[in-house]
Amino acid sequence: MTAKTYTLRASETERRWYVVDATDETLGRLASRIARILEGKHKPTYQPNLDSGDFVIVLNAEKVAVTRDKRESKVYIRHSGYPGGLKQESLGHLLERRPEEVIRRAVKGMLPRNRLGAHQLGKLKIYAGPDHPHQAQRPEPLA
Repeated sequence: MTAKTYTLRASETERRWYVVDATDETLGRLASRIARILEGKHKPTYQPNLDSGDFVIVLNAEKVAVTRDKRESKVYIRHSGYPGGLKQESLGHLLERRPEEVIRRAVKGMLPRNRLGAHQLGKLKIYAGPDHPHQAQRPEPLA
């Protein structure tokens, strides 16, 4: 008896497009659902070393919900590497300035920290409003 294990090749993956409305969705719960789709963990052919995930379009990013007082207390920090180069920005300020960046950073933190994760993040399309230019891909609503 010979048992052969089927391994999926990158060229055999089928990519689908999903659209998500972020209106009144909690930021972390939305990001974890999106990260799961981008990684391909919802498919039976999932392999951690291959990018078998699908594309995700997020609409109405400016209307995402945040629990408790995170708009003031959650702070995004970066440093330029120079003395005095520490930059801090609260979640509320970043939501007003660039609402797409808030969702992108939340999803990025849930993806692998390597080239595969960077490639998976490239399949995420985020828009602040209700319109998107991806009608030709016929996206399906994400359940």
